Amino acid sequence: MKRLSHTLLAAVAALGITVAGAMAQAQAPAAAPLKPVSPAALASAKEILEAKGANRIYAGAVVGLTNRIKDALLQSNLNLQKDLDESAQKVVKDLNGREQEIGEQMAKIYANQFTEQELKDLATFYKSPLGKKTIDQEPQALQQSSIFMQQWATKMSEEIVTKMRAEMKARGKPVSG
Repeated sequence: MKRLSHTLLAAVAALGITVAGAMAQAQAPAAAPLKPVSPAALASAKEILEAKGANRIYAGAVVGLTNRIKDALLQSNLNLQKDLDESAQKVVKDLNGREQEIGEQMAKIYANQFTEQELKDLATFYKSPLGKKTIDQEPQALQQSSIFMQQWATKMSEEIVTKMRAEMKARGKPVSG
């Protein structure tokens, strides 16, 4: 029973962290308007994004969005599956390449965040052996960090529960759960 309550508290703590993050993101202001950037800055930003493989993020955006919308429409129109499938294929064909708009905007955003020289330096870095290693190893480092944070939150939740129970017991008001 004690293990179950610890597990539940850890889950609640993890959920709290997730909800707090989502709330903070939901309250974030809209993106600031971008200022015009030089062609050289834009080119360097594109080099950086290419080196980092950013296109993998949005490569299937049109297909993915189209399929999600088709699936949603299919929920209330089961008898139209064949037509919806055919329509989705046509829409994907018609919108082919539009996902590149994401890459263009990402490059403009990068070019607004860094100076032209910083962008050139970053592009050079990401092409270097250390830059390539950074690109290759960063996802694993972030994943391991995330796992550690989850484990830390679980351990910390257990410690907090123990201390709060002790504090409440010292006040003569023991809590259960």
